[in-house]
Amino acid sequence: MNTVRLTTAQALVRFLAAQYSERDGQEQRLIPGVWGIFGHGNVAGIGQALLQAATTGEADLPYYLARNEQGMVHASVAYAKMRDRLAAFACTASTGPGSTNMITGAALATTNRLPVLLLPSDMFATRAADPVLQQLEDTRGGDVTVNDAFRSVSKYFDRVSRPEQLIPAALAAMRVLTDPVETGAVTLALPQDVQAEAYDWPVEFFRRRVWHVGRPVPEPAAVERAVLLLRNARKPLIVAGGGAVYSGAETALRAFAEATGIPVADTHAGKGAVAWDHPCAVGGIGSTGSYAANELAREADVVLGIGTRYSDFTTASHTVFGNPEVAFVNLNVARLDAVKHSAEPLVADARLGIQALAGGLDGWEVAPEYRRRTRELIARTREIEDACLHVGHGPLPAQTEILGALNDVLDDRAVVINAAGSMPGDLQQLWRARDPKAYHVEYAYSCMGYEVAAGVGAKMADPSREVVVLVGDGSYLMMAQEIVTMVSEGLKVIVVLVQNHGFASIGALSESLGSQRFGTKYRYRDAGSGRLDGDVLPVDLAANAASLGADVLHAGSVEEFRSAMEKAKAATRTTVVHVETDLYGPNPPGHAWWDVPVSQTSALDSTRAAHDTYLDHKRAQRHYL
Repeated sequence: MNTVRLTTAQALVRFLAAQYSERDGQEQRLIPGVWGIFGHGNVAGIGQALLQAATTGEADLPYYLARNEQGMVHASVAYAKMRDRLAAFACTASTGPGSTNMITGAALATTNRLPVLLLPSDMFATRAADPVLQQLEDTRGGDVTVNDAFRSVSKYFDRVSRPEQLIPAALAAMRVLTDPVETGAVTLALPQDVQAEAYDWPVEFFRRRVWHVGRPVPEPAAVERAVLLLRNARKPLIVAGGGAVYSGAETALRAFAEATGIPVADTHAGKGAVAWDHPCAVGGIGSTGSYAANELAREADVVLGIGTRYSDFTTASHTVFGNPEVAFVNLNVARLDAVKHSAEPLVADARLGIQALAGGLDGWEVAPEYRRRTRELIARTREIEDACLHVGHGPLPAQTEILGALNDVLDDRAVVINAAGSMPGDLQQLWRARDPKAYHVEYAYSCMGYEVAAGVGAKMADPSREVVVLVGDGSYLMMAQEIVTMVSEGLKVIVVLVQNHGFASIGALSESLGSQRFGTKYRYRDAGSGRLDGDVLPVDLAANAASLGADVLHAGSVEEFRSAMEKAKAATRTTVVHVETDLYGPNPPGHAWWDVPVSQTSALDSTRAAHDTYLDHKRAQRHYL
């Protein structure tokens, strides 16, 4: 057997550089590069290996420097999302806090079913110098380290305590990263001494490997059962989720909807699978969904879920599907999701599943009056949306007006990124996406701080697109430092920084739950009340963005914002457009509910009234059996 002597880290770098994914005959690099921040735990291991690879040319694995470990995971996840889960970055961090900073990113990746390879450095496998700097000493066992916290948020976890263990661990990692059912965060914990330890590796370990991402074919009998349910439906509804986008099923879905007349609602991850102005497109569904989608959901007798995991926002906490006899057909590559809500499961690739259903339903379509009902609801929804987008609020503009201006000035291929706060709700109702990659809202984990870092990954995934990061002051203050990475990498990203001096979303939710917006505004502590309800803090986020290297434009009105956006589009550098909006809205009207329990007993009148309202909504909640 031919061997080559390398350290574990050198071997891992060489292995990762030789991995490819393939689907439908199209190959691409599975691991296009490594994000990292170096410390004593990885600088002489992975760091040395990446330097050696770049210097000698023995492995093509570019290194990218992040400014926060959580941020580099977010950037990696955004890249994978843009690439339909067919490519995934690796992320290396030092021992202790450097590695545990990645845990939130790992949870986000796994919750969103998006691949990322995490390489946290670990304590000495030999334990020769225990306890070392940043080591957790656990009285339950000597083999416990802080990296064990990754286990619950990873789809695959392994600790490489000997060099030769890397071979099965690395192969298993690639298997999970390329499995659309199992994919998520994959964690290989690397003790810092093992990273630098040499071993005679089989040369075959480093051969070019192509991981084929298949399209599972639907079982004919399952197709027959699903078709029977749909043929007998009078008011069917499609819920398109992220799986419809990741499988590239947009064309098949559009043709299916046109042929059958079944209206298509979408989740955050599925928005854009059918263009917003398509005659069958009824908008977002659920807690922050559109009027049309939620009205149709309440009437639907059969719901065809395509690539959706049915989060509580999609189902409005199990209240939006109101027909007592409603049945579900779930087309999903993962059986976990296919069987939800006692559905008739169709476990298959979304594109192939839609094509099979289309064949079985050839010649069948909904009744003319149901098409007419859909058109009427869409027309009413457009009136609601237009009122929000052009509300004419003052003196500060409403956030919805800013979204209206963005809708107007951006082209169909522009990517809009958001994750948390009040904007995801506004966007789900109001954003008019024609392209499946135009709407990039992370709403499985809804992680504050995702937005700016995700802008880096999205732009790297497709430099031909305009990438626009929508971020409120709350998320910006949590993680804005990857603006430096945008600048250093020469990436042109537009960051729309919406300043309203508080948490708009949670403030409104707090008020609706009887908690009076307590603790949700950025204010001085008032000497009299002792609460954070004094004057507005003198925070200058625009100056902060400029200090990080971005060009900054200011907008004080909707028209000034439009003008600033045109300048930002024409720019060649990362540009931040700072605009102040009204903390109190107005926001789009709600058409469904979200289950957030209210205190059952309280001394506050506002809380008692909110609890009565909560009980009214709770009565509509049910399991779908």
